[in-house]
Amino acid sequence: MNPIASELNQIIESGNKNVYDMLSDVGQKLFFPKGILSQSAEAKQKAHRLNATIGIAKEGGETMCFSSVADSMGPISPNESLTYAPSFGLPDLRRVWRESLFQKNPSLEGKTIGMPVVTCGITHAISIFAEVWLNPGDVVIVPEMMWGNYNMILNVRQNARLSHYELFSQNRGFNIDAFEKKIKEEASKQKKISVLLNFPQNPSGYTLTETEGAEVARILSDAAQSGTQVLAVFDDAYFGLFYQDNIMKESLFARLCDAHPNLLAIKLDGATKENYVWGLRVGFITYGCPADGDQTAFYEALEKKTAGCVRGNISNASHLGQRVVLTSMLSENYAKEKQEKYDILSKRALQVKKTLANEKYAAAWDVYPFNSGYFMCLKLKTTDAETLRVHLLDKYGVGLISLGKTDLRIAFSCIEENDIPELFETIFSGIGDLENS
Repeated sequence: MNPIASELNQIIESGNKNVYDMLSDVGQKLFFPKGILSQSAEAKQKAHRLNATIGIAKEGGETMCFSSVADSMGPISPNESLTYAPSFGLPDLRRVWRESLFQKNPSLEGKTIGMPVVTCGITHAISIFAEVWLNPGDVVIVPEMMWGNYNMILNVRQNARLSHYELFSQNRGFNIDAFEKKIKEEASKQKKISVLLNFPQNPSGYTLTETEGAEVARILSDAAQSGTQVLAVFDDAYFGLFYQDNIMKESLFARLCDAHPNLLAIKLDGATKENYVWGLRVGFITYGCPADGDQTAFYEALEKKTAGCVRGNISNASHLGQRVVLTSMLSENYAKEKQEKYDILSKRALQVKKTLANEKYAAAWDVYPFNSGYFMCLKLKTTDAETLRVHLLDKYGVGLISLGKTDLRIAFSCIEENDIPELFETIFSGIGDLENS
């Protein structure tokens, strides 16, 4: 094992042995290399005359680039966009994002969490989590109704075992009983479990109520208290897009980041949906758990392993993407712009609910609970979902996503408010076509 990895392991183990034990075999071997990187960083500080350490090209003392590229970036200079970003991410962006976590999650006040590590979107964050923390065969608990890419990242690529529970109960809320049963079942069979929670949820568009959130936090804390090592992973991709008053407005990460030494909370989030910059691919991984001794050193060790994984995977996330997000977040108009876009999506969600209240639709479908995010789902009663999807596309030019035999996912986030009634009326007409054919 590399001596740097051994040193990081010692720091993590002295801070919280349970967390060290939860690292995958790869995670225990990971480190952030010194060598060229540290020498380049040292030269950046001290080589005031000539610096021949950086693996980029320069011209006239500035970053070399095409004029056609520089012109397309407007006020952002090549030095601020075309050079390599650190594998950890831009320091100022990490700091600003961490500050935003405390603003968006008041329950974090007084708690100690790590500094976010930047990833190339949240999909990459999930992949990095898998490499650092999961061995082949490790269990990850997820609902049956889930984002399909979890299977590709966790099961197909990492060979983790996905263990499912039913997302909704008969009373139409989160299925607390099924969730608790699954946690206890898996905790009885292995020392470590991973639980991946995604709220607002894709594909259902559901966020826990305050009562449900408290119960989920209790269940995971009880599992940790009983001796199970718990990786509580929160995919908060759609965070902030909450459209009802009685639901959680904070991430469960805030409640569980200091719950128990046996529980490591991992927050996966990003600017992707929160700031409407999907293609910039800027995500974050943030850690939270109790640790003894020097907590700063403990978190830095976790971050160095995570950044080492990023370096060994993609080297670093886009400097330009990070710079654009940082510039936007520091803008005096940031809060106003974010509220304006939220208001648009909130009105669309309310229009969906208003439209679906029409009793004539009850014979054609049930509506899965939704209160947040980008999506909602219909459970068809009389028609195969894929057959209907193709029919709607071919006859009406309407595109939807079919999930299994009965479910249709509708991204109301990309439908204008005035078009929403027409969308559902068209779906209803398509069902009628198939029933009468």
